[in-house]
Amino acid sequence: MGQSISTSIKKIVKEAMTSVDSISVQDAKSLVGNDKYQFVDVRERSEQQKVGVIPGAILSSRGMIEFHIDPDSPLHKSDFSQDTTYIFYCASGARSALAAVAAKDMGLKPVINLAGGITEWIKNNGSITDT
Repeated sequence: MGQSISTSIKKIVKEAMTSVDSISVQDAKSLVGNDKYQFVDVRERSEQQKVGVIPGAILSSRGMIEFHIDPDSPLHKSDFSQDTTYIFYCASGARSALAAVAAKDMGLKPVINLAGGITEWIKNNGSITDT
């Protein structure tokens, strides 16, 4: 007897995208290097190495984000202790929406999801750096 999955990933992502604010690539491009904003790359390391990252981004895979945010975790990253707006991104915006919801639920704020992720960023000539 197989599993009966009651909720699809499409539904979960859609709910996540409606529960966090998003920002367009056009609006976000001007925020690179602005101390009031911190980009957070939640892609896997292999993706970051293959494609590159937004300059200055915190690198924290989706699977580790909660550990990196929690100040009581031995894996905490002090970059998550800043008084800043966090802009989460992944390849397309789905994983980053899930990560942004988790961050928001943990009390990190404000958090924003980059609409279209790094795929749209690159299509719109956003700056990229190697990891």
